[in-house]
Amino acid sequence: MRPPLRAVAMLAATAALVTACNSSDDWSEPRPAPSAIGTLGPGFVDPSTTPAPEATITPRPGSWAGVHPPKDYRVVLLTSGTDNPTKALVTAVDEWADDEHVDLRTITVGSAHDTVPSIAKAMEMGPDLIVSAGNDLVDGLALVTPNHLDAAFLVVGAELAEPTHNVTAVDWDGASFRGEGLGMSSNYDPNSFTADRCAAAIRAGVAAVLNDLTGIVLWL
Repeated sequence: MRPPLRAVAMLAATAALVTACNSSDDWSEPRPAPSAIGTLGPGFVDPSTTPAPEATITPRPGSWAGVHPPKDYRVVLLTSGTDNPTKALVTAVDEWADDEHVDLRTITVGSAHDTVPSIAKAMEMGPDLIVSAGNDLVDGLALVTPNHLDAAFLVVGAELAEPTHNVTAVDWDGASFRGEGLGMSSNYDPNSFTADRCAAAIRAGVAAVLNDLTGIVLWL
């Protein structure tokens, strides 16, 4: 018997929504929380104090280079938008995942109406970390993340106005979109989303998350 057309359409939509690379399992089995491989270098953070919630820290360039995720670190990349900054961020995350043997799966959000359901889908997949790339996702994340404090989020190239402890962001001069009706920063510069800066953003952000330095903004 042929399945109903509606069911076929839903299956097709799901297949188009989620893609995976370096996938070695179905994520159905629980496992211990991932630990960082390597240590942060001098200047990433002041060792004598813990950053306050919502604080902005400026790590020394390259101080995150010695930190790597464990093999098959489970990451969902949420992405929305076809603008050049978003494309640069997605490319950086893809390349980082290949280099680090990360189990990366991607959800592409087609419209604003799909944002919250897509975030929910990402959480249901049970990743170690959800990475957000694209300004259009900020408002949805601000709505969802305070109600799901057990899920870890990393926002690259933007930030939430009032992040909870499970949301870490990486920004720089030329980025820092915060959504929530605040509008685009006056110094927003799409050209600041260079390949090197986007690569540094994902690596520095993951290094912070793996070292439990969360709920803060890293300024590169």
